[in-house]
Amino acid sequence: MAENAFPDDLRVAQVRLHQASSELAALCRTLSWSVEPMPGWKGEAHPHTGVVTGGRQDSPGWTGEQREAVERLRAECVALSLTVTTHPYWAGVEREKVVDERMRLKADTEPAAIPALNVDVAA
Repeated sequence: MAENAFPDDLRVAQVRLHQASSELAALCRTLSWSVEPMPGWKGEAHPHTGVVTGGRQDSPGWTGEQREAVERLRAECVALSLTVTTHPYWAGVEREKVVDERMRLKADTEPAAIPALNVDVAA
């Protein structure tokens, strides 16, 4: 396989998959720990140090808008994954080299190689 011989539509799908995955991860980091409202619990003190670990604050749950955003991004990631993995390009790659080529595609399209997104606006 020639270097960077991936079809444009495959590269575009992989780039968007990286972006959508990053957007989803950024969104999930901002959400409360429970989708549904749930009471928290106290942590436990270490018997020797007294340091309290574990425990959670109450979770207000996710808003309808947050749920929709997560659902949309997850669905987009699944659809893009299918687009990338079932692309006709892979039929022309020797079976023993598919994994290496797939990893090369991912590396060639990693976010470090493309413009950064504003992941604060995930939805």
